[in-house]
Amino acid sequence: MNEAIVYLNGAFVPLAEARIPVLDRGFIFGDGVYEVVPVYAGRPFRLTQHLQRLARSLAAIGIDNPFDEAGWRGLIGDLVDRHTWPNQFVYLQVTRGVARRDHAFPKGITPTVFAMSSEFTIPPAAQREQGVSAITAPDERWLHCDIKSVSLLGNVLAKQSAVEAGAAECLMFRDGMLTEGSSSNIWVVRGGRVLGAPVNHLVLEGIRVGLLGELCERCGLDYELRRIPREEVLAADELMLTSATREILPITRLDGAPVGSGRPGPVYQRLIEAYQAATREA
Repeated sequence: MNEAIVYLNGAFVPLAEARIPVLDRGFIFGDGVYEVVPVYAGRPFRLTQHLQRLARSLAAIGIDNPFDEAGWRGLIGDLVDRHTWPNQFVYLQVTRGVARRDHAFPKGITPTVFAMSSEFTIPPAAQREQGVSAITAPDERWLHCDIKSVSLLGNVLAKQSAVEAGAAECLMFRDGMLTEGSSSNIWVVRGGRVLGAPVNHLVLEGIRVGLLGELCERCGLDYELRRIPREEVLAADELMLTSATREILPITRLDGAPVGSGRPGPVYQRLIEAYQAATREA
């Protein structure tokens, strides 16, 4: 097993030696953003889209992007090359930097840039064959979920509620409408049509939102982003989740009740095959 090497503010160092000051605003205020990039066979997957989302999140909270796209690509490539895992996921984090504790943005400070790579374990066959369970809960997060902020306490609490219920995910609803999972986007299948929540300030636009649209087109499936009432979710023929580290997984039980037949459905099977082909082509 190779020793984990991380990037921190211009240097590659062993993970155990990486340090930031306690007055870093990411630590004090959660004042920063992050990105997670999956890497298959040493090749980052849909990297342009991940870097575009990172740039959008940085701009939304007023942090200058510390690198252009070529700079990020070089950093990520170097980090991936330092590890021998064939499949990895790279975590990027940029905070506003170190300053005296004050709520207002400080002037003239340098952002903190951190990046690390971890081994990417593909979801096991049992999860693909049997599906996973999920619960539902109110979405009690802030109103800028489109920003991939490191301030994730609302997501953490939702995920913990799922863990305590023995489930893999928590589906969240705001005013009776589906938003997303605690760490995933959620997809509803009804009558062969794939439905997702609209992309707005209430939902983080997962990179797999656009990808799923492409996969549906490849598979000849209808695809639509719109408001989805809770009742429609509960009556779904199939439910699925997508994320960078869990790819596409079927949800076969929701709040203890079976979803559809209680087994992964035909739409999921077509999409996961198309997804696997897309990762091989990348």
